[in-house]
Amino acid sequence: MQRREYISSLVAGGCAGMFVDLTLFPLDTIKTRLQSQQGFYKAGGFRGIYAGVPSAAVGSFPSAAAFFVTYECTKSLLGAGGALSAPHAAPVTHMLAASLGEIVACLIRVPTEVVKQRTQASPFTTTYHTLLAALREEGVRGLYRGFGSTVLREIPFSLVQFPLWEYLKILWSRRQGHTLYSWQAAVCGAFAGAVAAFVTTPLDVAKTRIMLAKAGSTMASGNIPLVLYDVWKSQGLTGLFAGSIPRMTFISVGGFIFLGTYEKVRRTLL
Repeated sequence: MQRREYISSLVAGGCAGMFVDLTLFPLDTIKTRLQSQQGFYKAGGFRGIYAGVPSAAVGSFPSAAAFFVTYECTKSLLGAGGALSAPHAAPVTHMLAASLGEIVACLIRVPTEVVKQRTQASPFTTTYHTLLAALREEGVRGLYRGFGSTVLREIPFSLVQFPLWEYLKILWSRRQGHTLYSWQAAVCGAFAGAVAAFVTTPLDVAKTRIMLAKAGSTMASGNIPLVLYDVWKSQGLTGLFAGSIPRMTFISVGGFIFLGTYEKVRRTLL
């Protein structure tokens, strides 16, 4: 990648991530409360719908920027030569690039996600007090509780979303005979995001439960199969897919804004 492409990916990714997270924050709060162990209304219901927004504001730009820089760099490196440079290997390249991008982004995203979700589930506290409480109880390590479950949610999500997004863009551009407009890339992103969101909802439920669990509890240990089994045993299939509607809506609309904004800003900068 040239320096100009690198900077455009960084700025476009950061802007897209921050715009989506702040615009659709209320939907994310509703989803978190639906998935919390204490239940929707005990977690705050529709009150304090913007609880935890400072944490999202701080983490969204750098984590989205880190994802797209890693995604575009990896795509560029893998496509430069070798077996993965062939057109038929493009989905594999996109899967690998997206997976690596998610791992890098999670290093920034997870601490802000922990603070954000705990504040969302306790709307009568502030982001600052939630952060202090997390550091006091578990130290910096506590801010990375749920890192494994987040990565294990994000990688399958990206394995579905990004290859599907790239495939839909290629298919649409071939049919109309020219490169897609930004809004068309956004439509592809919305569809790909909705599919990926529904498929990975159980993993999102597990991640939420782990992040919200009390320090020292069995659930806080981060054992994903154990958490999923516990949810299945107590709430069945409904529990595993709790919050799937707001999650699909959030990610579908978010995918439209996120990937559309990314394409628009990146093309403008290039």
